[in-house]
Amino acid sequence: MPHPREEQTLLLIKPDGVKRGLIGEIISRLEKRGLKVIGLEMFWANESQIDNHYPTDEEWIRGLGLNTVKSYEKYGLDLKSEYGTDDPLEIGKLVRKWLVEYLAWGPMVKVAIKGVHAISMVRKIVGSTIPSVAEMGTIRGDFSIDDPSAANADKRAVRNLVHASGNQEEATHELSYWFSAEDMFDYKRAEDDVI
Repeated sequence: MPHPREEQTLLLIKPDGVKRGLIGEIISRLEKRGLKVIGLEMFWANESQIDNHYPTDEEWIRGLGLNTVKSYEKYGLDLKSEYGTDDPLEIGKLVRKWLVEYLAWGPMVKVAIKGVHAISMVRKIVGSTIPSVAEMGTIRGDFSIDDPSAANADKRAVRNLVHASGNQEEATHELSYWFSAEDMFDYKRAEDDVI
């Protein structure tokens, strides 16, 4: 088993993060935590590339729909009258479509990150995928207030600034999807001996 400091993950700074000028702030928070940027590039993906980034399995899509269902329940909104269904899978398919459109909306920055428990550490730094409930001090909690009920009312994805791999399987897939081995560089940071 590799040392925990060898763990790698992917972070995408989404078009809203880029357009709001938050690239430096986001990367700075990762580096200040002791994580190492080993790959970095700005790019503009098309919808086909984004479609292949996101999972297509029903469980994952249903999870997207459940976020919307929970948000509508929390605020006492009538999901069925707005969408003609309250089936999380059907709603998730629509949300996934909006996600693809959202990420193809403008340039993004892809960041390959390495460090101790990089996957969970990056997820902690970025905060909940729903910005309106993300803790203050996280990237989403400090820079966004979006929510599924507001996004769905506008027929769009939740604008939550960043994507971070959720587990080892996702990280492995996403890193190999967005980076070639030649585009990632390992090196020793000055703090490696003390962190």
